[in-house]
Amino acid sequence: MDENLDEIMNRVERTNQERMSVLDKLFATARVDAVFSAPFTQGDRTIITAAEVGAGGGFGSGMGFGSGAGRGARGRRGPATSDGLSPDAQAEGTGGGGGGGGGGAMGRPVAAIIIDTEGVTVQPILDVTKITLALVTALGAMLVIYGRMLRGSKLAKG
Repeated sequence: MDENLDEIMNRVERTNQERMSVLDKLFATARVDAVFSAPFTQGDRTIITAAEVGAGGGFGSGMGFGSGAGRGARGRRGPATSDGLSPDAQAEGTGGGGGGGGGGAMGRPVAAIIIDTEGVTVQPILDVTKITLALVTALGAMLVIYGRMLRGSKLAKG
């Protein structure tokens, strides 16, 4: 049993190291050079683009140990040979575990910083798709509320 526990703990440690490596790569997207581009100069004008960058992730895992006494695998009484666990494995105690995770990163341009002889200008970059989606969502919500108001007034009258 101690050998099994050591093996499981080694696997857990390796998994945690892999997760930290993935998280480091994921959050590296929020570095300064991902937010601000290298300056581009042409003549007396320099342009630097700025971006919105975001990242997120989550991981989870679990493990459990049991003994041969009581219920077998999947809550049945007795040995669980149909699930691949022999009566000997049930008597020694069994364990299992699992884990999973996911994450993502996104970036989008938000502004262009223009530096010239007249000074510094920040030119916003409009995301037409985002604005359109917000408008459609707001109009949809207003139509739903208006429909409920009409239905409520009809119920009150009749």
